[in-house]
Parts: sequence; C-alpha cells; structure tokens
Amino acid sequence: MTSTPSNHRVRSRARIRTAAAAGASVLLAVGAALLPLPNAEAAATVGCKVDYTVNQWSGGYTAQIKVTNLGAAVSSWKLTWTYGADEHITSAWNSTVTQSGKAVTATNVAWNGSLATGGSADFGVQGTWAIADPPPADFALNGTTCNGATTGPTPTTTPPTSPTTPPTSTPPTSTPPTTPPPTAPTTPPPSAGCGTAVVCSGFEDQTGTVPTGDWQVVTPDCQGSGTAAIDTSVAYSGTRSLRIDGHAGYCNHVFVGTTKDVSSIGPVLYARMRVRHTTALPSAHVTSITMADANDGGKDLRIGGQNNALQWNRQSDDATLPVQSPAGVAQSTPLPTGRWVCLRFQIDTTKQSMSTYLDDTEVPGLHLDGTPTQDIDNQWLSRTTAPRPTTFRLGWESYGSGDDTLWFDDVAVGSQPIGC
Repeated sequence: MTSTPSNHRVRSRARIRTAAAAGASVLLAVGAALLPLPNAEAAATVGCKVDYTVNQWSGGYTAQIKVTNLGAAVSSWKLTWTYGADEHITSAWNSTVTQSGKAVTATNVAWNGSLATGGSADFGVQGTWAIADPPPADFALNGTTCNGATTGPTPTTTPPTSPTTPPTSTPPTSTPPTTPPPTAPTTPPPSAGCGTAVVCSGFEDQTGTVPTGDWQVVTPDCQGSGTAAIDTSVAYSGTRSLRIDGHAGYCNHVFVGTTKDVSSIGPVLYARMRVRHTTALPSAHVTSITMADANDGGKDLRIGGQNNALQWNRQSDDATLPVQSPAGVAQSTPLPTGRWVCLRFQIDTTKQSMSTYLDDTEVPGLHLDGTPTQDIDNQWLSRTTAPRPTTFRLGWESYGSGDDTLWFDDVAVGSQPIGC
C-alpha cells in the first residue's frame, strides 16, 4: 500500500522524536560521567616520624620510642619495624609489643591511641642482644613509612559543567604549601648541679665501708640479712657509691638515711639520684626509697615497684600510683638493669601534686596533679592532704619475693628543681 503524504509526515516526526530522545539519553550519560560521585572521599594526608633513643650495654638495651603523626588524625595506631641483628624484646611499657623473628609490631594501649595531627605517643622496650644492636630504620605507622614527610591526594581539575561556560584561567598545578603544626614549647630540664640543696652527696666524704656521718644505716621494725656498704668498685661519678644488698622477706630490709633535716624543704621537695640495680623489678611489691610523712601519722611514703614497673605506695593504706590494673601499670615503666639511670621526682607539700622522671622523661603513670585520671590516681586521691616528708632513706625492702643488689650515687634533695 502506498503511503499517503500525511502518514509519511507522521512517521518522520516519530523518527525525529526517537532520535531526540536517544540524543538526550547520551547527553545525560555524558553529563553524569562528568559529575563527581557524591559519596567519593579524598584520600587522607598521611605521614609520620619516629625518634628512637637507645641505651645499650653488653648484652642488653632499652629504647625510648616517640612516634609523631604528621598526617590526618587517627583513633588508633600500629607501629612496625624490623631489627637488623639479633635483638629480642623482653618487655615493653605504654604499648603492646609483639615480635616475630626480626619483625616487631607495637600497638597503642587504651589511653594513648588517639593521635591528632602533630600528636605523638611515647613508649619503650627492653631487650637483649648478642651479636649487635643497630637501631632500626624502616618504621611504619599504620602502614605508612615514617620518613618525616607527608603525602596526600593528587589535586584534579574539575571539568566545566556546560560547553557554553566561558573559559576560566588555568588553576595552579602545584599544591599550596602546608603549614606544619606548631611545636609545643619544650621546658629545658633543670641544672644537674646541687645548688642550694639540703642533701648533696656523692658519698665521697665516706672513708670506710660502713656509712657514717651524714648517712646512717637503719633497719625499721626488724633486722635480717640485708646489708648496706660504701662501695669503691662501682660509682657513677667519683670513686664511691652506696651499695645495698637487699633480700626477699620483710625483715631482710635495710636502708641508709640522711641525717640532714629535710622536714623544712618546700613548698616543693625535689630529689635526684643515680640508681643502678642488677635484677628487674619483680611482680611482688618492693621499695627502694622511703620518706616518713608527717601528714600521714609518720607512715612512710615509698617509691619502688610492683608488677615489674615503678610505682609510688603509701604505707598507711597501701594506695598506689598508678593503680595496679593492667591499664595503670602500662602507664609506668620498668627500671632498667645493668646501667646507671637518673631518677628524679618532685612532691608538692601544699597540694596533691607529684611528678617522677626517669632519665629526664616523665613517667605518665607516676604523675599527680589533683585532677582524677582513670587507672592512675583513683586510690591516691582518697586522701586529700599533701605529703610532708620528714626523712629520706635509700635501700631495699621486699614484702614477698625479690632479692636485689643496687647502688645509689649523686643524691640531691632540696627546694629548687634539680636535673640529671
């Protein structure tokens, strides 16, 4: 049948509408491809650096590790590295550390997982070695190599949304410089000199093997097999030190106390000493420094160890700083063995405020500022009165198991800050 002119025009118009609809579909598809996906997220800036400070002796070492996040904030962290020799980690603090062969993984504990941009976490390890102990060089934070630099997403140019839009000037191809986060001001450690300290002793004035003069042997409550002596074979400086041979069992304790009057030192009492001991702190409770507290019925304020880490302890109620929970102990630190370490602390006699430092690094779990902190000062703040030390004694006391031989040298106690 031959088409009439009117039917031909109808079919032509239908073909035109179909072609137009197809063209519109193509344009919509192209336009959709040019638009950014609404749920796409730019990759976060990443970067980190690590400070690894090692203290080494024959066959052993400790390392203080500081990891700084230079990228976007993270809520948890994992730091990995590889040892280059036969180092073997035996303990760690402020982090959970595992080792497989030469590969080491350290993860945050509950209280130090969040790292803002520029934020850092400090932790430490102790270990052994036989062949060598070179510092590792392949640190990575959450999989990102820690080389002190940052990387981020590559900027892209957004295409014009319409072909009729007038051309604009080409954006710069270089990424604007990023301003580094401000560095927190660092307070330099105090001078290592004694200054006006009431107690200032390297035991060089001792002439025999038994402490005399400004230092007297004391054995509170009962006396056993613990001994104290002036040692001329081991010293941090000069030719003499105080040697303590302490033995397990309460009555085997021994202390050497200063005859100087420390009862008027204040308002803050500062103390500094060099300590060297031979055996790692045990899990049982031990004490190496005692101070009678006039504000607690003359009961001793003590610093020693428990659960293999440093702690403060009150004789009157057995309160500890930090709390002896896994999270609390993780915020303290072992006392390194086989080398001299600098132990210093300060006690405010007017309010609940204490700080403790090991080799000029503050131990977080031994810090008290009057503001309650979970797993640190829950027990300690049960008393509101600040300590008022009236004596100062160095020695060893074990309330169960725990023999040890330790030395003290360069002891200073006074009203002004004293550094290492």
